[in-house]
Amino acid sequence: MPVALTMLDPKTALIVVDLQKGVVGLPLVHPIGAVVARARALADAFRARGLPVALVNVVGGAPGRTEQPRPTGPRPEGWSDLIPELNRQPDDIVVTKRTWGAFASTDLEAQLKARGVTQVAIAGVATATGVESTARQAYEQGFNVTLAIDAMTDRRPEAHDYSISNIFPRLGETGTSQDIIDLLPKRSA
Repeated sequence: MPVALTMLDPKTALIVVDLQKGVVGLPLVHPIGAVVARARALADAFRARGLPVALVNVVGGAPGRTEQPRPTGPRPEGWSDLIPELNRQPDDIVVTKRTWGAFASTDLEAQLKARGVTQVAIAGVATATGVESTARQAYEQGFNVTLAIDAMTDRRPEAHDYSISNIFPRLGETGTSQDIIDLLPKRSA
């Protein structure tokens, strides 16, 4: 697959979506260990260059009726805790959401813009819900969007593939975690 990633802005932030204890244990298309390792490598690389890292967890769902049943009742203890493999640091932005996307009803946009961020790189779970919704919202807020396609997965292979092939190229640029890491020292001025 040709690499579509061309450049990163000087102030690019990493957003890691829903890599939390209650989500990583779900049955997923790709081995979660590899997804987590790539997300961690991205976070370490961003932190090493003084770039913002936003760790996002989800604690519930948006209100409203749906055709498909949604989980109700309390989640198990620790369900929304970020996984320790992310190596959360004191300077990381931590956002708790109740919707699919990390920008709706949170202060993530304000926190990123206060730091001068113009571009976001996104990784996490699930490709077609949390990751895609966050990418759509970032695009709508005027951020340049990059998607680390090997640092995400979904419960449904067809949803994962559709997002990567049909949605993400319309919202931004895609590349591997290593592609993004390799571009960090070459960010445009």
